[in-house]
Amino acid sequence: MTVEQVRVALSKQQAYALADAVMEEDALALTASAHEDEETGTWYFEASCEGEPDLEAFQELSRRVLGAAVEFEVESIDPSIDWVSRSLEGLAPVRAGGFFVYGSHEIDPPPYGLTPVMIDAAQAFGTGHHETTTGCLEAIDITLKRKRPRYLLDVGTGTGVLAIAIAKRLKSPVIASDIDPIAVETTRNNAATNGVSKLIVPLLATGLDHRTIAGNAPYDLIVANILAGPLSQLAPAIGRVAGRGATIVLSGILEHQAARVTNAYHLQGITLRRKLQRRDWTTLMLEKL
Repeated sequence: MTVEQVRVALSKQQAYALADAVMEEDALALTASAHEDEETGTWYFEASCEGEPDLEAFQELSRRVLGAAVEFEVESIDPSIDWVSRSLEGLAPVRAGGFFVYGSHEIDPPPYGLTPVMIDAAQAFGTGHHETTTGCLEAIDITLKRKRPRYLLDVGTGTGVLAIAIAKRLKSPVIASDIDPIAVETTRNNAATNGVSKLIVPLLATGLDHRTIAGNAPYDLIVANILAGPLSQLAPAIGRVAGRGATIVLSGILEHQAARVTNAYHLQGITLRRKLQRRDWTTLMLEKL
């Protein structure tokens, strides 16, 4: 597979806005992100595309989102290198909400009293380092301290980090779905590594469109760490499978998008109970009335 990278220097707010907009577009890019160059302090928007990128579509989107077209740079990415894994190798372990997420390179044993989750870098989102993942882990910890949900669903599971964390803490089955077959396989492998293969049910599904998800509803705890656009679109489906009193943890939401997502769920009889803020990212804790 030939992969091309689209890149442009923007303000921090612009880079995040464009990355979010690109990820809401079908098939425009494989991934999109905003990041800061640590040496120069310059913020960049970057997107990886399979094959030649549709620059006209990128420019049209930038006009709509930013109010002006921008000059994108395009360069080829060496397909023999797993840039996702390489960029994440050697990351320090993360403590979040009583969970300890670490890689296999970590020499020291997990600290006593924390729930250990071993996740190596992979071609799926979720090593525990991003503010959206740590926010979810903290929200899960808050939830499990006050109740013990039995029917559990992780939508857009990525590496399976959230599903595995819940399964290890509760010793209960968790359905873990994703639209990406690589993520499903990664979750299956990570579940085996963490000794919870029998508790994790990896599913390839678009949103909640799977008979196993429907057949095991209603759920007491639903987590979804995706993006604001897809989360808003999933509100009716999540509302249908959430049981009365269910906790719903949502992340992948920039601060300025939180009200839009909250309103989408309010229309489904789901109310906001708490917000966790981590830099520019918001994790919502909601309850089905």
